[in-house]
Amino acid sequence: MLPTPVSAVPRRWRLLCAVVAVVVAAVLTYVGLTLQDDTTGVVTYTTADQVAVVLLGLVLAAGVLALGRPRVDADADGIRVRNLFGQRHLPWTAVQAVRFDERFKWATLLLRNDDEFAVLALQAADGERAAEAVEGLRALLAAARAAEPAPPPLLHDPRERPQTPRG
Repeated sequence: MLPTPVSAVPRRWRLLCAVVAVVVAAVLTYVGLTLQDDTTGVVTYTTADQVAVVLLGLVLAAGVLALGRPRVDADADGIRVRNLFGQRHLPWTAVQAVRFDERFKWATLLLRNDDEFAVLALQAADGERAAEAVEGLRALLAAARAAEPAPPPLLHDPRERPQTPRG
């Protein structure tokens, strides 16, 4: 029986990003709407300035929301990880282990070429939900390893000493 596919997002992180985005948009909208349309000493604020401050708030809020985009999807074919600035698809043959140590804030993939790749979607702050997703990834990795063909036999045993002819 094949393990079930895994999909996960960092729920608490996304909630925090949404709250911060709403606060940033609300504060800059308030500031933009309350700018006076008259001269205050050296600076003159116009309607264009008000609109620019509100738009700046919306752009900053969108940027904060973009920080909540990490996601991981995995099935029998491989794992797809979307982090803050990129997306990567890896077959299970490239993955050596799925790590989720207590000292780290998120899970990592240990690759067979000794690289590590962060999986920001699986964060320790999500507690049991993240642990279940990591266990699902480990089950998929184990199933993929079990389906791999056996390595071919060695042509020679490197532990044996070479026979030197005596002359």
